[in-house]
Amino acid sequence: MLRRPVAEFIGTATLLTAVVGSGIMAERLAGGNVAVALLANTIATGAALVALILTFAKVSGAHFNPVVTLIDLFDGAIGMKQAGLYAVAQITGALVGTAIAHLMFELPIFFASGKVRTGGAQWLGEFVATFGLVGVIIACRRRHNSIAIIAAAVAGYITAAYWFTSSTSFANPAVTVARSLSDTFAGIRPVDVPAFMAAQVLGGVVAILLFRWLTPKEDV
Repeated sequence: MLRRPVAEFIGTATLLTAVVGSGIMAERLAGGNVAVALLANTIATGAALVALILTFAKVSGAHFNPVVTLIDLFDGAIGMKQAGLYAVAQITGALVGTAIAHLMFELPIFFASGKVRTGGAQWLGEFVATFGLVGVIIACRRRHNSIAIIAAAVAGYITAAYWFTSSTSFANPAVTVARSLSDTFAGIRPVDVPAFMAAQVLGGVVAILLFRWLTPKEDV
């Protein structure tokens, strides 16, 4: 019981260090070219996801995301208590990872973001990003049952969704909370967080209901 939330804490912290840290580095080196900065941020995030899923999947399931934890809760693989521990570990880890990224680049530990991310288009982007992520995870778990395939599929989807969604694919409430405390390339205004999180949870729940029907366990 302890090993699993600790793995979620470490994995989520490392993921946020990669997301925020690569965003800072990319912005500093891109010379004002936002497309180049986003590309660098995307590659670093996708690569980190592959490594982290392969590292922690056998320990905790490598969720790093409260919405992904909902999949196991719906399936009965974990109970409410463990799901709650996972969520606490994920959010705490995300905050710690963001702080580490800031310290590495000689920035304040936390400083609220001023980056505006709001409006129907952005919320739809978050719905699509999270719906797709959860759908990919459920389908790959049930059809392939291979950690390597799941890691590649998740990283591939997030890498693509950085570019095809209007929101650049946060797709994770813990990530969203942490990024609101980073006034850097990866940031989001704190006031914009609740709507993003609502869209993420809605997209995740819709995907869980649909993909559990599309890929029933008895067909595996």
